[in-house]
Amino acid sequence: MLELKKIDKTYDTNEISVKALKDVSIKFRKKEFVSILGTSGSGKTTLLNIIGGLDDYTSGNLIINNRSTKKYNDNDWDMYRNHKVGFVFQSYNLISHQTALANVELSLTLSGVSKEERRQRAIDALKEVGLLDQIYKKPNQMSGGQVQRIAIARALVNNPDILLADEPTGALDSKTSVQIMDILKEISKTRLVIMVTHNPELAKKYSTRIVELSDGKIISDSNPYEKEEKEIKEEKSKTKKSFMSFKTALNLSFNNLKTKKGRTILTSFAGAIGIIGIALVMSISNGVENYINSVEEDTLSSYPITIESQRIDATSLLESMNSSKDEVNEEKETIVTNNIMGNMFELMTSKIETNDLSSFKNFIDNNKELKKHVTAIKYSYNLNLQIYKDGNEIKQVNPNKLFENIGYEVPESYTQMMGNVFTELLDNELLIEEQYEVLSGRLPKNYDEVVLIVDNNNKISDYTAYALGLKDEKELTEMMVDALNGKNSTSKISTYSYDELLDLKFKVLLNTDYYQKTNGLWKNMQEDEKYIKKVLKDALEIKIVGIVKPNENSILSSSSSYGNIGYKKELSEYVINKINESDIAKEQKASPNKSVITGLKFIDGEFSFDKLC
Repeated sequence: MLELKKIDKTYDTNEISVKALKDVSIKFRKKEFVSILGTSGSGKTTLLNIIGGLDDYTSGNLIINNRSTKKYNDNDWDMYRNHKVGFVFQSYNLISHQTALANVELSLTLSGVSKEERRQRAIDALKEVGLLDQIYKKPNQMSGGQVQRIAIARALVNNPDILLADEPTGALDSKTSVQIMDILKEISKTRLVIMVTHNPELAKKYSTRIVELSDGKIISDSNPYEKEEKEIKEEKSKTKKSFMSFKTALNLSFNNLKTKKGRTILTSFAGAIGIIGIALVMSISNGVENYINSVEEDTLSSYPITIESQRIDATSLLESMNSSKDEVNEEKETIVTNNIMGNMFELMTSKIETNDLSSFKNFIDNNKELKKHVTAIKYSYNLNLQIYKDGNEIKQVNPNKLFENIGYEVPESYTQMMGNVFTELLDNELLIEEQYEVLSGRLPKNYDEVVLIVDNNNKISDYTAYALGLKDEKELTEMMVDALNGKNSTSKISTYSYDELLDLKFKVLLNTDYYQKTNGLWKNMQEDEKYIKKVLKDALEIKIVGIVKPNENSILSSSSSYGNIGYKKELSEYVINKINESDIAKEQKASPNKSVITGLKFIDGEFSFDKLC
């Protein structure tokens, strides 16, 4: 059943190579007591380890049940060690805090044996070695002989075919050694027992066969297995793969923790400190990162990165102005002028650079990696929304004409800066929700819904109130007259309920709605009150659905955008698409070289005003 053929074992180190076994060939019977003798370093333990599958051989072959082990994998060796071989060690290798019964049961935990069967088999094994009355004692409460008997019982509990004993009596006195040898002698009647020992007297007295080793070679064999005995060829083992159930592993772990309470408490305490420390560091790191992200979002919400269609090289402009000041006047008693204005006009025309925003937009729209690092993208167009107050009278609220209506002339740049009370919101609903607090109503969902933005004190400017028609424009005329006469010019404080403001509705006219085709040309009808009233009836209606203010922690709380009406980008897209679908736009696209308004041809992209004079 067990045969070694020309086994060699070499241990290689960095400097030397030691050959522990040399051309060892030996056969063993199924039932016999074999003692292996030899001096230290002769290869006894190495031979035992190779037979037990604890060590690999360098060359040769180990045959088990007529099957070569050359092609054994890890699972095959595991099944062999767990089910075919039992080990008895000189140092016992028992678990000191477990009982004798628990130590023996432990060998069966990897065999898939039920708890009831495992216990009964462990009791039977302890009974076989004469320890039935000691099963609940721990190894540290027993003698050396009793402990070695536990080790033997543990090796026998799986009913192995081979029992391997490495110096089983080495740590025992003579009387106890005899007891252990008697047990091994009895066991050899039913299976193969191979024992390594330094005691030739015990070997000769109890063994049925003595094999002597010297320098890694077999030098004598008292009862060699020479003749070919007829043996039944065994099939490949069908032993199940070893495993330990989760419940068993949990119970063993729990018992181990209970027996070492002090160490368990200290380990748990140290682990808790480590986990708390890691959690604290991660939370601080996460908090700082979130704060930085929040500051970045708030800052870019109020001060976004803006790319315009044209730009002027301001650096070159300043350098030109400074260089003109450094020109030396070589004529004495004369004053000359610098050419600052000439250089400025030249640079303002030659240093204007045009950005290809169309290509840049296409790049952004198709760059998935870039969008991962961008919170929101807002496209602004040269589009002044034409918005009127919904009602019987015609009142344009955006761009508003407050100063024009009261007959007061202001610079055009000032009008453009204050004329638009409608502003497009960021195209990021999550960011809008984080930046604003809803006081009443809700945030806009559709293109025909807008919100009124107030400051953190629930105020809007009186300019917004006049522009939206909430306050009478006649007050502005009175205030201007008072200012001209040196009197105190003060706007009356007005208060509005949420319901009043949420009730406001407006009409959106397309820029192309102002034009009507007459005699083959398109005429601007913006000053025709009757015409404007007619087109306003069919115009898109938008309404205020919410009143919002910046959150306390938002950088928008210091922004000057309060008092504006915020709308979604979908409203801009709606207006642009409708303009492109209008008859005047289609006609102009069909005649790119001629104005459909004047009927005149374009010269270098501009109208020819000479023919109008």
